[in-house]
Amino acid sequence: MKALILMITLITITLLSACNTLSGIGKDVKKGGQAIEKSAN
Repeated sequence: MKALILMITLITITLLSACNTLSGIGKDVKKGGQAIEKSAN
């Protein structure tokens, strides 16, 4: 039972950190697109 709880906790932490990583990548891509758009004008 303890192993199951530990496994679920680790999976949850991994998924949450992956969401934050993807969010950060999205922000970087957005800023890059804005810079390209700004230089085109």
